[in-house]
Amino acid sequence: MNMELINRRGLVLLGCGKMGSAMLEGWLNNGLLPAAAWVIDPNPSDWLKALAQKGLTLNGGMPDAPAVVLIAVKPQMMGDALPQIAGFGGGDTLIVTVAAGTTIATYEAAFGPGTHIVRAMPNTPASVGRGITAIVGNAAALPADLDLAEALLSAVGQVVRLDGEHQMDAVTAVSGSGPAYVFHLIEALAAAGEAEGLPAGLAMQLARATVTGAGELAHLAPETASQLRINVTSPGGTTAAALSVLMAPDTGFPALLRHAVKAAADRGRELGK
Repeated sequence: MNMELINRRGLVLLGCGKMGSAMLEGWLNNGLLPAAAWVIDPNPSDWLKALAQKGLTLNGGMPDAPAVVLIAVKPQMMGDALPQIAGFGGGDTLIVTVAAGTTIATYEAAFGPGTHIVRAMPNTPASVGRGITAIVGNAAALPADLDLAEALLSAVGQVVRLDGEHQMDAVTAVSGSGPAYVFHLIEALAAAGEAEGLPAGLAMQLARATVTGAGELAHLAPETASQLRINVTSPGGTTAAALSVLMAPDTGFPALLRHAVKAAADRGRELGK
């Protein structure tokens, strides 16, 4: 990561909730100097206040032309937040946004079409350094801008680049909203265990450890997800019996998740209009 450039010119973080804090912590661990960071947040945490004692500027004056402005506020706060940083548009400051559902056109209207803008969609596992973020730039964004955005967002997990903004709603539906699907799987698996006679606490412990453990195995193992599934499944055994239900073409996971992801993507398109 080109921290020398950022330490020289500065980084502005608009919004420092869970996502913003996770990113800021990652950047500090990768060489960002507190004195090179400006944070705007109406409800700063004690951690942020402590960083302000070490040189970070909290809700204070802005640098003239920071290397990066990263927008991490909720979409409903965008109308109040953007005017605070609109002056950074039109120059060589890179604007990176991780706000959901807000299109590049919205930012170009606020900053000007010549502004270097990268739109990113992270997900909540970024708060534990295990996120995945998709990025796409506007017409003014240079290859170096995308490289810098990728380096910054790599502080909280993997980064992938999209062919165009038209793919963002599908990304949102798969990885942006996806953690909620997995959390619901834990809930549903625990409830199914209860239905088979397990105490509620034990059923939840088993479900939670099973899903997180399988996720870690999928992360570390060289095999495909399909092969990992096959590895667990003995012909004619208990897993095969369950999978005959879960993999049913019309009523199983494949059809259900297609419907769910489509519903999320369609809603994203509606919100982006």
